[in-house]
Amino acid sequence: MKVVAYSIKPFEKEFLAKANQKKHDITLISNPLNIETATYAEGKDAIIVFTNDDVSATVIDKLAELGIKYIVTRSVGTDHIDKQAAAKKSIKISNVPSYSPQAIAEHAVTLAMALNRKLIKADHNCHSFDFRNDELIGFNFSGKTVGIIGLGATGLATANIFKGLGCNVIGYDKFPPDDVDHVLPVSLGDLLAQSDIISIHIPLTPQTEHLIQKATLNQMKDGVMLINTSRGAIIKTSDVVSALATGKVGYLGIDVYEFEKGLFFEDHKYDQHKDPLLSSLLEHDNVIITPHQAYLTREALQEIANQTIHNLDMWQQDKCVGKACVCAKDCRAIQQNNN
Repeated sequence: MKVVAYSIKPFEKEFLAKANQKKHDITLISNPLNIETATYAEGKDAIIVFTNDDVSATVIDKLAELGIKYIVTRSVGTDHIDKQAAAKKSIKISNVPSYSPQAIAEHAVTLAMALNRKLIKADHNCHSFDFRNDELIGFNFSGKTVGIIGLGATGLATANIFKGLGCNVIGYDKFPPDDVDHVLPVSLGDLLAQSDIISIHIPLTPQTEHLIQKATLNQMKDGVMLINTSRGAIIKTSDVVSALATGKVGYLGIDVYEFEKGLFFEDHKYDQHKDPLLSSLLEHDNVIITPHQAYLTREALQEIANQTIHNLDMWQQDKCVGKACVCAKDCRAIQQNNN
């Protein structure tokens, strides 16, 4: 299968090469996918994309004109892909249904611990040979209530780590799993009201967009710690900025940002004009922001590459990719009829 992979970082190449074993003719480019770069897909069967690529209806129409039949995203989330537009063009779509949930979970807990023990400030002070303990007081995690929003594989892995720290772990999920002994299922309202720490592990959908906003923030404890390693738009950033100013949110750790598209994954330190909302977050010393790196472990990168190549393998054999299929309903029916 002839493929072009967009938004490829240098560190991804070895993992894709190991997974591919020269089975597919894959062109790796660093350019993000957009209406201009779509032309690189001419003569290809499939494209491989990432979360910040533009896979909107306009781009999909262009890809269809160029003969693209398949789109693989190197992510669990698919909110960057217009699945209905792809269905209209009979383009099949796949994702990576899951990969190393421990990678995301460990990063979420790392953000929480770094915020609590003020590690960024302490490290900065020590680099300046300032070894005072002033303003570095934290709290014990043991005995605190941690609320996990989203009890999929990543949410449960995060819950397990917090449980190991001695926390009381409660969780909310629209469809909670059965037989989870280390998480107490509760309503969203109870979770918001009871939690000292809240960690978000849900996909971005029309229903979850801005789940965390003024009304839900007001239901939380004063000084709550909020951690987000899922999707940026689940949090209404402007409302969280206000909540930081009043002390409603006492700590904020985010690996994703509502307006990260075109910003994260690139070096913008020399930009003359910087994102004002993000800049306002960075003014707070009780905020830690990482650049969408929670997935960034060697184990996770290899799992992502393996699943990506597996999806191409299945399509080349005219087979459905199973759980990795994220086509719109009518496009999924086309797949089933062809297999």
